[in-house]
Amino acid sequence: MPDYEPFTDTSVEPPVRGFLHRPRSSPTDAIILTHGAGGNCRGALLAALAEAFATQGFKVLRCDLPFRQSRSFGPPRPGDAARDRSGLRNAIGAMRNVATGRIFLGGQSYGGRQATILCAEHAGLVNGMLLLSYPLHAPGKLDQLRTQHFPDLKIPSLFVQGTSDPFGSIEEMRSALKLIPAPTSLVPVEGEGHDLGFKGKKRRDDLAPMIVSKFQEFFGS
Repeated sequence: MPDYEPFTDTSVEPPVRGFLHRPRSSPTDAIILTHGAGGNCRGALLAALAEAFATQGFKVLRCDLPFRQSRSFGPPRPGDAARDRSGLRNAIGAMRNVATGRIFLGGQSYGGRQATILCAEHAGLVNGMLLLSYPLHAPGKLDQLRTQHFPDLKIPSLFVQGTSDPFGSIEEMRSALKLIPAPTSLVPVEGEGHDLGFKGKKRRDDLAPMIVSKFQEFFGS
């Protein structure tokens, strides 16, 4: 199995903290993975994805957003979002110091939303994005879409969405992605909700390799 180790960069504010996966092959491309509002970078889905990407030769940083570094539990507060985006930007900078190839940014739910806002605000930060369970709207609030920044996204993005996700149906996602002027692709995960089959002790062993395969197909390996 690929090796990983704790990673910390306190030379920037907010700092970068998480785990760095180093593949045994000589890596060129790298991906940053971060978590949703209720989780952290130790979550089973991110760990499985990091392992699957590292197995395919990617250098992987799974990191805690600044709000989670400050509080071990609970969701982000309304004032946290801008600092969380700064944390992601610092994580990108940290990866540029250890990777020589393309850099991708990936996020689950809230983390993915902040990644898209960051990349809409600052073009050219990364080569592409991986968005897991994008929170298109709060459950039951179908008219309050979180897509205002989509027309400003200029980089290719791969979205992975459960077919039973209350934060956005497959049909709603397909409609929303038409707002993005860059190439996009949507990967439905049949029968799964917002957790994509990773809840409690439940694990979908097939999911992470499938996502990495779709990622390589979309972006080119």
